[in-house]
Amino acid sequence: MATTDLTAATFESTVTGDGIVLVDFWASWCGPCRMFAPVFERASAQHPDIVFAKVDTEAEQALAGRLGITSIPTLMAFRDGVLLFAQPGALPAPALDQLITALREVDMDEVRTTLAYEETARAVG
Repeated sequence: MATTDLTAATFESTVTGDGIVLVDFWASWCGPCRMFAPVFERASAQHPDIVFAKVDTEAEQALAGRLGITSIPTLMAFRDGVLLFAQPGALPAPALDQLITALREVDMDEVRTTLAYEETARAVG
C-alpha cells in the first residue's frame, strides 16, 4: 500500500477514523527524512491494514505549527482517533515494527477509560 499525503483539510478526518494511522512529518531538504522514507514505505507495504500518511511540513507549515512539530522527521501514531505516540527522529525498521506491534496490542477500552477519568478530574479540579 502506498502512503497518503495529508493536508490541513484532510488531516483531522484521517487521524480520527478507526484503526491505526501513522503520520510522518517530513521535508524534502531533510536528510534524516529521506533516510526514513524508504523504511516508512516498506512498512506500508507490509501492513496494508494501517494508514501510512505523510505531511510535507514545507507545504503544510500551519498544520505542522498547530501540532507543535519542531523537529523532523516526526512520527505520530493514532489508533481509533487517539494520539498514542509522537516522537521526532528517524526510526530504524526494527523500531518501527516494534511500535506497530505495540499499537496493535493497546487495550483501547482501557485508554478511553483513562482519558475519560482524566477529563472528569480536570473538570472537577
